[in-house]
Amino acid sequence: MPVHKPYPSDVSNEEWSLVVPYLVLMREDAEQQHHALRELFNGLRYVIRYGIAWRAMPNDLPPWSAVYQQSRRWMEAGCFDALVSDLRAVLRIAGRRAEPTAAILDSRTLRSTPESGSRAGYDGAKRKKGSKLHMAVDTLGHLLALHVTPASRDDRAEVGRLAAAIQDATDESVELAYVDQGYTGEKPAGAARAQGITHEVVRLPEAKRGFVLLPQARQGLRALCLNPRKSPYHCVRVLHA
Repeated sequence: MPVHKPYPSDVSNEEWSLVVPYLVLMREDAEQQHHALRELFNGLRYVIRYGIAWRAMPNDLPPWSAVYQQSRRWMEAGCFDALVSDLRAVLRIAGRRAEPTAAILDSRTLRSTPESGSRAGYDGAKRKKGSKLHMAVDTLGHLLALHVTPASRDDRAEVGRLAAAIQDATDESVELAYVDQGYTGEKPAGAARAQGITHEVVRLPEAKRGFVLLPQARQGLRALCLNPRKSPYHCVRVLHA
């Protein structure tokens, strides 16, 4: 296949040298490797960057089905999880421990598409029908864990699953989880405690009186949620839409 004219979403040489060790699942000269790995990755980045349907990919990129299938393989092999984990450790080492001791839990509701089917639910608080992203980040805003449920799923019910994923991603280094008032109650506190994490609800008046960590961390979480160009979670959204 001829090399396509570069798109703004294409991976740079520097970026490619960083990510390619995480994406190689077979030899480049394997018989079943019909398309260059870099072009397949560029196809995935194009879908994420422009939010298009798979079948709407440009003709000068690999076929949408090949990009989709390879993206599923990467997801199922945990390639992006490993990349995010290593990047988080590298960024933290500059001034902190490689693994965090505190985390922030939150959720975000995304509107559904016709392809969402039965997975979509209604979030009464946000007045949206769709899917809900349950996320955990460290206090610098680096992603620790994420999973997707129908929007109708209660945030409190997902604390145990998130806490387990956090400890799995950080080798059980997290001791404290900050949450907002949507996570109050003994059930979520007990679910976190079962994973060795203290569940601390920070209320708005406390934050206004000078609690600095939560607003700063939540700002990082908002940046992660609102900028799909920089957040690996958006791959989950695209692949499950």
